[in-house]
Amino acid sequence: MLDTLLGLLVVAALPLAVVAIPNTLSVVSGLLPEDLDQAGLMRTHGLALPALMLAVPLAAALSRRIPAAHLLVGGLALVALSDAAGGYTASELVVGVVRVLRGVGSGFVLVLTLAAVWDRTPVLRALWVGMFSLSLLAAQALALWPLDEVSSWRVTLQPYPLISGVALGLAAVHLVAWMLLGRPAAPVPDLRERGRLLLAAVPAAAIAVAAISTATEGWRAGPVILLAVVAVLGLLILASIGAGRSRTLAYSMVAVGVVLLPSAAQVTLVEMGGLGGPGLRGLWVPYGVAGLLAIAASVVVRLFARAAGRWLAPLGLLAMVVGLCSVRLVVPSADGMVLAVPFSLLAMGAAVALTAALQEVGIGAAAFGLSLGCTGVLTGFLLGTGVQMAMLDGVRSAQELVDSFVGALHWWALIGGFLVVTVIVLASVMARRSGAGRSESEPVPPHVPCAGMPVHADVLLVPASGTEADEEPETGVVPRIVLPVSAKGAFDQAEGACEGEDGERGADGPARVVPLQGHSPEDGAAS
Repeated sequence: MLDTLLGLLVVAALPLAVVAIPNTLSVVSGLLPEDLDQAGLMRTHGLALPALMLAVPLAAALSRRIPAAHLLVGGLALVALSDAAGGYTASELVVGVVRVLRGVGSGFVLVLTLAAVWDRTPVLRALWVGMFSLSLLAAQALALWPLDEVSSWRVTLQPYPLISGVALGLAAVHLVAWMLLGRPAAPVPDLRERGRLLLAAVPAAAIAVAAISTATEGWRAGPVILLAVVAVLGLLILASIGAGRSRTLAYSMVAVGVVLLPSAAQVTLVEMGGLGGPGLRGLWVPYGVAGLLAIAASVVVRLFARAAGRWLAPLGLLAMVVGLCSVRLVVPSADGMVLAVPFSLLAMGAAVALTAALQEVGIGAAAFGLSLGCTGVLTGFLLGTGVQMAMLDGVRSAQELVDSFVGALHWWALIGGFLVVTVIVLASVMARRSGAGRSESEPVPPHVPCAGMPVHADVLLVPASGTEADEEPETGVVPRIVLPVSAKGAFDQAEGACEGEDGERGADGPARVVPLQGHSPEDGAAS
């Protein structure tokens, strides 16, 4: 009974938690009241991700004193409360409070569902990893879907109220079943692990403050990119702390957090119907295929490769690199099914890497890695935003805007690929050093793992994711670029030719605003 309830809870609650990350307020900016500060609302709308980043280590530390079943109900209650309060927001302050509540509740859901399934049947942990990977992949699309032809901007604050209620009900039933079945204990971090968890909150707070500053003070592209690089280095240094078995997971979580959600979000925006793509309706099949493959891969690794973490974790990260390379080749594309290739490689790679790495650690190291991964999501958005700012600087026409936006995606895919390769090499080097430092008389564990921005007037601002061994707008905070596509029509296949930037057809026919497939920033340099 508990396993069935937990499985249903994971399927319902994980996407609900991750969908809080993207900031979609600019998509409905035309519906905002004139007496409200739109820029301020967009900044406060992005507070969900910083709150989530800080809530993950806090929830893991609290689980030592409060049972996970109780905390899980509390987290989903905060999510449901934010949904209810979102319908009554009328000021920037209330929007900020609602989004912070949403972020805290989502952070609790992420780490406490992982703790709840940790010692249950092995398939449950595999399901958690698969759903987590799928949620990161589809978060942007899930956040945009409820906004098709809406009449109120408050929908961004309560995208799926029905699912929030269902998830809260499942958590309450799980709590009752847990109490009736003798209160089976869930694993908790020990005192040393709790110290590392609290340490993980330090870079999360620092990066959140810096990201808010970039959006508030209007930083240029160079400082934003430099800040993001420093943040990535800081996360990798923090991931190097601790026992060798926990490093592979920490490195993998950082790589997945920095790359997966920011990459998928940019691909989703490029493939909107108003830009010549298939729209969201044409993307659901690729998302579904990628999600099923990710869950299946995670289950196979969990059941049949429990001792292969040494080579499966880097192999999964390498699959993500291949997925990023395929993004450069097939995006933009008018055929949504083609996107099943990069989506599947990204989701499956993340699922394989995280499942293999989780098998080598305890719950404390898992929560520590998850905290770094959530912070990595904001870091990835910072880095992607810096690249976008650099590429979009000086654009003067709609065609240049679209070409630069797609070029920024291609450059981001290249940078993300090199980052993941760097993580693979770093994990391997650290694993070798750990093995070399072990004395010959010391017993060797059986499984040692291997290791505001000035923009074009038509551009919308979107503040840019059993004890087996020792051991995350779109962020809403960082400005991101959304091309001038209204919510209506952006979700479907575009019909007819696109118009020029002034809404008129050119003398020689319709103006082209959709770039050729496979356009890359290097093409211009080569010519």
